[in-house]
Amino acid sequence: MFDLVLKGGTVFDGTGAPGRIADVAIRDGRIVEVGEVPVEDAAEVIDVRGLAVSPGFIDMHTHSDFTLIADGRAESQVHQGVTTEVIGQCGISCAPVCSHAAIRQVAPWFTDKAKHRKWLGFGEYLDVLDDTDLGVNVVAFVGHGTIHRAVMGGELHAGEPDDVAKMAKLVDQCMEEGAGGFSSGLEYFPGILAAPDHLVPMVEVAAKYGRLYATHVRNRDTEYDLGFTEAMSTARQAGARLQISHIQPKFGAPGHAMEHTLEMIDIARTHDGDIAFDVIPHDWNHTLMAAILPKWAQAGTIDDVLKRLADPEAREKIKANPKPMWLIVKARQWRDIVLLNATINKDIVGANFEEIGRMRGVDPYDAVLDILLEEGDALMSVMWSSKSFRNDDVDLCLQQAECAVISDTVAIANDGVLSDHVGSLSGYGWAARFLQHYVRDRNVLSLAEGLAKITSVPAARLGLKERGTLTPGYYADICVFDPASIASNATARHPRRYATGIAHVLVNGALSMRDGARTTSNAGRVVRDFKVMG
Repeated sequence: MFDLVLKGGTVFDGTGAPGRIADVAIRDGRIVEVGEVPVEDAAEVIDVRGLAVSPGFIDMHTHSDFTLIADGRAESQVHQGVTTEVIGQCGISCAPVCSHAAIRQVAPWFTDKAKHRKWLGFGEYLDVLDDTDLGVNVVAFVGHGTIHRAVMGGELHAGEPDDVAKMAKLVDQCMEEGAGGFSSGLEYFPGILAAPDHLVPMVEVAAKYGRLYATHVRNRDTEYDLGFTEAMSTARQAGARLQISHIQPKFGAPGHAMEHTLEMIDIARTHDGDIAFDVIPHDWNHTLMAAILPKWAQAGTIDDVLKRLADPEAREKIKANPKPMWLIVKARQWRDIVLLNATINKDIVGANFEEIGRMRGVDPYDAVLDILLEEGDALMSVMWSSKSFRNDDVDLCLQQAECAVISDTVAIANDGVLSDHVGSLSGYGWAARFLQHYVRDRNVLSLAEGLAKITSVPAARLGLKERGTLTPGYYADICVFDPASIASNATARHPRRYATGIAHVLVNGALSMRDGARTTSNAGRVVRDFKVMG
């Protein structure tokens, strides 16, 4: 007896193989048969003829560490077929912390509106997440920045050898408690302080457990080659598998940077380097607005940062920073930079900084610092986006077998406690836009190839057990959609519109989307068990 049969769809198994007409039978949350299935043995049958049936999409790089605690439904993700998220990226994770008060500082998109139990350790955090009704499965990496703060606080140095040993021991504890990997964010504070000497002992721990080291490299513009080779050197010394996050170079990089980077990776592989990477399917680049501050201005507590923002002398020094995280700021291309997420200033979300400066009657750079100051305790939730990527670079990466596609966003909803939040311009439609823009409209990849980038490729890289392909015995994480109509509907002015074209979504065998509408099911789980990858 089957619980459910998806009848007559074009089945793409996720491996990159062409689609074929077949039925998919599900029982007890797992796929039990793919082929011609007798419907008389099914408790329920859904006719999916004319639709694509795929593994549920796996987003291997998100920042939903706190938004899933606040609202686990993950509406923005489920509405576009995502069934698994990987949080704790770019060195940012919600745990471990030394005090409950520290959660606010390390938690991306923190909001006081969220009602939740507190935590200290990483396993305790996963327990709180597990007790939440989750719309998606969750894999959690532990971030170097959070580890650093747990040992060093907000100090403006990377730590002495004894400190680094304590950090490595803490990473080991997090791995034991279920962390799926280790990440760093070397353009963010405090990651910007760390050299390979500091990182290698922690990355060695990830290697010991066969887990990935994912890094937001130090530089992807003028010194892109230094940033990427540093990442490869760190992983090589540690004997770790390397995942280069959102690899596409930024504004300011030379035109050959992407091609050169891929050549460097190919050479490293000839010497047994285990390296893969991912891209955001968009030419917009988003990040924390506070990341534009030089490292000295980010040290200490949020109150310390706010005091500097209010000090005229410190402000001038901030604006004179010769190497800001975004060179597009130094170039003063304010019309290509938009405010993406804010709490106090949500009325101007979607406006570019040329407009914002004009509205306020101040220089756009002062408008940036004013907004950060006005946001107060919500300082670390302010996001902005800039037109800093090149579509040609994305196209080139997508043609590489090891490239996955990611959102670099957060799971949110346009109702409830997160209704005012935005994760990125493509947060409500990254997967839909990838299949719409790069696959259907521009034919950069075939549909089968494109689906592999968001199913089997990330699953294999992460070491996920029994997920990522439509294989009998695997968990029934499934997306059924119309390839001809799947679309992202989000824009800079209206970033909270759900994607369309998704018919049904199953998470662990339960229907979370049915006939294009969200159900009340939230059957996601925290994943703590992984294949040992060497």
